[in-house]
Order: sequence, then structure tokens, then C-alpha cells
Amino acid sequence: MKRIAVGLASLLLLTSCSILQKAASASSLGGNTGTAISAIYNVLKAAGGIDLSNLTNIINIGKILTGAGALSNATQAFTDEFSTALINGSNNLVNSGNVAKVLSGLKALNNIDTSAFSEAATKAYANGTQQIQQNDANVNATVKAITSLLGAL
Repeated sequence: MKRIAVGLASLLLLTSCSILQKAASASSLGGNTGTAISAIYNVLKAAGGIDLSNLTNIINIGKILTGAGALSNATQAFTDEFSTALINGSNNLVNSGNVAKVLSGLKALNNIDTSAFSEAATKAYANGTQQIQQNDANVNATVKAITSLLGAL
């Protein structure tokens, strides 16, 4: 349980620390985001929703949020490199036909308060409930925005 709390605390740091986002390469961020998008897409397709009691799902959402944050105020060169890696990381689930919509969806995540999701995840696992409260408006907004983003695929 302690390992989970430490992992989520690290996730919170990664999703909220712009220094780490800027230091990571566009290629690694795009690849990680693509892999996470593919994983969450498969979960959503199989289960019809995103299980927020599943640590892997929460980590993948954190990776998507990290990628979204890296795109805020990004240069065109960064965005181009990110896009190529996003396509590769998703095993072509994201492709040249839908990458613009996916990038738009990722950038839209920067317009909502996603910090509530990260805080809720950290609290849930730190106090042992292992359940994010989905009735929190900001948590719902984050999940809804990611689900909408996945609709472009």
C-alpha cells in the first residue's frame, strides 16, 4: 500500500511540475502519451467506462495529463515531434487522419482543472480507499474530457 501511495505522489508531481514536462523530450512525452491513450482506449472499449479504482488506469490518465501539459505553449517543432511519437506510441491508433483531433483534445485538457483528479487519486490511495470519488465535479470533468478525446479515435 505504501508503494502505491508513493507511486501516486510521484504521479502527482509529474503531472503538475512543468519543469519536468519541459525537460523531457517531445519524443518521449509523445510516445508515453500515445501508449497511455491506447491503453485507456482499450479499457473504455472493453468495459464501456474507465475504472478509477484501477491503479493502471489512473497512471495512464496521469501520463495523458502530462502529455497535455507539455503541449501548452509548445513550439511547432515540439508539437511535430510529439505528434510523430504519439502515433508510434499508440501503435497507430492515433494516425495521420486523427492526430489533429487528438492533439486538440489533449490541448483542451489544459482548459479544465485536472489537478483535482491528481489530488483525488493521491488521497484515495494514501488513505487506503483505492477509490477515486467520481462525484467530484472536477474529477468528472477530467474523465469526460479524456473520454471525449478518445472519441476522435
